[in-house]
Amino acid sequence: MRKYETIFILQPELSEDDIKSVTTKAQDVITSYKGECLRMDDWGIRKLSYPIKKSARGRYYYLRFDGDSALIAELERRLRLDDKVLRYQSVNITNQPERIAPEKKAELPEAVTEDIVEETPAAEEAAE
Repeated sequence: MRKYETIFILQPELSEDDIKSVTTKAQDVITSYKGECLRMDDWGIRKLSYPIKKSARGRYYYLRFDGDSALIAELERRLRLDDKVLRYQSVNITNQPERIAPEKKAELPEAVTEDIVEETPAAEEAAE
């Protein structure tokens, strides 16, 4: 089995039910072709570099799975036929080294950020 990753972009104004139907459809294709879905991440709504079907934004999804070429052909066919999907791209990462996904940074509460005082050059000169 080969390792693949697929990134697909959905229309940003879709309801949660529509999003759930597209993601479960993709996972069903993988399981029906004896593949293994390892990861499904929602990257959120992001600005597109150029408008696609009159949309300036899109909801990005990352899918990491193991499978064969027949699985890729069927998955891309189903994504192509779905009107909710703006774009998709699948990449074979079998020979690529395993990468650790970056973790999201935790935001500091506002009270903590106000307590942080930056030293200015004027304050440093006065201290000398």
